[in-house]
Amino acid sequence: MRLLVTRPEDEALRTVKALRALGHEVIVAPLLRIEYIRGADFGPLPWAGILITSANAARALALHPRKKELLALPLLAAGDHSAAAARAAGFTDVTSAGGDATDLARAAAARFAGSSAALLYLAGADRARELTDILRGLHVRTITVYRAVKAERLPPAAQSALAAGTLDGVLHYSRRSAEAYLALAEAAGLREKALAPRQYCLSARIAEALADAPCVLIAERPTEPALLHLIGDR
Repeated sequence: MRLLVTRPEDEALRTVKALRALGHEVIVAPLLRIEYIRGADFGPLPWAGILITSANAARALALHPRKKELLALPLLAAGDHSAAAARAAGFTDVTSAGGDATDLARAAAARFAGSSAALLYLAGADRARELTDILRGLHVRTITVYRAVKAERLPPAAQSALAAGTLDGVLHYSRRSAEAYLALAEAAGLREKALAPRQYCLSARIAEALADAPCVLIAERPTEPALLHLIGDR
């Protein structure tokens, strides 16, 4: 199949490699660019641990001037990819919740029950939901450490493929990138053609943004292996 990957460029490289290994042709359209907030204020000590729902948070930590103060802390990540990014940044006590924010909240509640120190939830500027809404009974300090900036236009290769109607599917990893995909396609006069391919979504919330598409498929779990399995089954 000929597939369009809409992830930021750093994230897309791994996805492209996996898809090509499965025999697919891939076009990359980084519709969001990640900007790291290097001087984010974490507030005073002590901290019980760190929570992240994205590999981008781990990359932001790697660039932060207070990184050394944080490396000894336990870090809980929503999924395996974000956990791997935390280890790459130098963290050694890393646990993956193996899913999404709800799984992360469950793991944090089990590990830090009774803790009086704050947990640092290091997040993006645009969040699908607040972790504090589903994690009660613990002191959670939410700190914005990165933001996603929408592209100004579709990359030429993506626009050409949409115009020619040669795409079999589009991979969506976030609600914001799905919304950017539709907005940029509409600006190029290609909304209907953008909706025509199969829309492969990491979660039901992402799929909501693509409700007008004739074929929307949702991964069984909010993980990349589950999304790639979905594609492999078609």
